[in-house]
Amino acid sequence: MRNIKKLHKAEYRPMGDLKTWSPLPTKNLQMIDPFIFLNHHGPQVYGPNNNGLPFGPHPHRGMETVTFILDGDIAHKDSDGHYSVIKGGGVQWMTAGKGLLHSEISSEDFKKVGGPIEILQLWVNLPKRLKMMAPVYRGLQEDKISIWTNEEETIKAQVVSGNFKGIRGAFDTPTSVDLSLVHFDKESKVQLEIPKSDNIFFYVVRGKLEVNEIEVPELHLAEFSKNSEILNISAKENSILLLGHAKPFEEKVVFGGPFVMNSEEEIQQAYADYKSGKMGKWE
Repeated sequence: MRNIKKLHKAEYRPMGDLKTWSPLPTKNLQMIDPFIFLNHHGPQVYGPNNNGLPFGPHPHRGMETVTFILDGDIAHKDSDGHYSVIKGGGVQWMTAGKGLLHSEISSEDFKKVGGPIEILQLWVNLPKRLKMMAPVYRGLQEDKISIWTNEEETIKAQVVSGNFKGIRGAFDTPTSVDLSLVHFDKESKVQLEIPKSDNIFFYVVRGKLEVNEIEVPELHLAEFSKNSEILNISAKENSILLLGHAKPFEEKVVFGGPFVMNSEEEIQQAYADYKSGKMGKWE
């Protein structure tokens, strides 16, 4: 079985009135190549006439954002002309590539009425050869996401990209990244085989899972070695797992706020291009 090297508790980093937990990056774990960032917003309940999510127009370059809406909604708009409102259970995948501006705020309905909100946003790196590709955005509601279930229907995986036990993901992506959001009923079990060459992203959103005889509580990220292909997962409680795996790019990574590139010079160029309007204009 694949060994767990260490468990990492998500750090609490609230954004105004928005509860936010982040297991990556932290002082103890910078990245799990090519997975570079995760914010877990909520769960919480917003009252009527709220301000909603605070993510107004901002740029990105050199990476992808994958956003899982567990509760609430997100109104996405970008400088390439895309607009959508994705509701609970849906997923957004945006490949920033050479750069664009986007906003991720709550819909007018949500701001007026309020309700529960819980959102995961994962950043996935792009390899050097794709960092300047044309941007791509796609948002899918829950009924358009591929589903795998076990025979007992006690485990349900929303297969977002790659595949999960033979079910192909709903999104076609520029790199080979497997991503699923897996819902477990208490005492359900599954065995997975993940190539030893792949890095694993294993974040327990809710509940408590045991993986290869080690308990992983909610709000914890498990860091794995590469000694085996086998993961034996059992649920100690009703649980939700964000599971990803991919071959590492093994390239230098330089962060510059919303930009992820391979050198400091490329970061400075990204800021210059943003300020000169090369990433689009906000209307």
